[in-house]
Amino acid sequence: MHEVSTSSPVRTLPGTQLPLAGVFHLLVVYFVWGSTYLAIRVAVREGSGFPPFWMAASRVLVAGSLLWCWGAVRRTRLRPTRAEWQTLIGSAALLWVGGNGAVVWASQRVDSVYAALLIGALPLWVAVFEAVLDRRGPSPLLALSLLVGFSGIAVISAPSMMEAKGATLLPIVALFFAPFSWGIGSILQQRRPVRLSPEMSSSYQQLTGGLFFVAIALLTREPVPEPEGHAWIAWGYLVVFGSLLAFTSFVKALRILKAKVVMTYAYVNPVVAAFLGWWILHESITRWTIGGTALVLLGVAGVFREREQRRG
Repeated sequence: MHEVSTSSPVRTLPGTQLPLAGVFHLLVVYFVWGSTYLAIRVAVREGSGFPPFWMAASRVLVAGSLLWCWGAVRRTRLRPTRAEWQTLIGSAALLWVGGNGAVVWASQRVDSVYAALLIGALPLWVAVFEAVLDRRGPSPLLALSLLVGFSGIAVISAPSMMEAKGATLLPIVALFFAPFSWGIGSILQQRRPVRLSPEMSSSYQQLTGGLFFVAIALLTREPVPEPEGHAWIAWGYLVVFGSLLAFTSFVKALRILKAKVVMTYAYVNPVVAAFLGWWILHESITRWTIGGTALVLLGVAGVFREREQRRG
């Protein structure tokens, strides 16, 4: 069992009570996961040769295996308890299959920016789940901050939603389901903590999620993957940065920071996705995008401010 030492003070971000370690891991999640929407789109779009569930399965099985080997070399505890297995399997199903899997499947037909924008409902779901579990409502500041942030997501997405480019009904439904599933999985992971190292916890979640993806690929009779070169590059990026780095940082951030703070990454990811879509895929950035971005950042600031007031 890993215990946090109280012999030395926790270093915090100047002017706040936020632990520096938590802020670092949150920044990784902010920017790296924002870029994964583009990588997923490149990997599974029509003509890439990578069926979505085989791509997702191979990605997380490779990343999970590498993390497990790293944990074994460091001689961390390798065997989860029965209760830990329940949390790991449940969170893997919710985070990877229900959350990431829905995004990967929808990204065959939906632009990367559009996918990231629809996932912006995540902080609202988390706030609702926590309010129900704690039997309390969000503070006025938190409610306002979430409303402002979500309004920014709506402003950014308005042109795409009005024109409905690259989107059909089922992918949109999948993208609305994804943050619901991811939010429940995040709360489960935080409220039923696993005492493994973050790397081992991430490893078992990804390996379990990979097995789920293999089963889905077989059940849906996906064709054998024949990826193009660009799809392999995107796949490699997803393994190294999306799974090894960002997901492990996500697990660590949840252990250090409140779930409502960690979930603000859903505000920043669309901004990163929009920039990369403009830069690499030549998608347009309009006044809607700029105005929405300002609201998104204001919402993020409000969530952090509410946390500081509540703790102070």
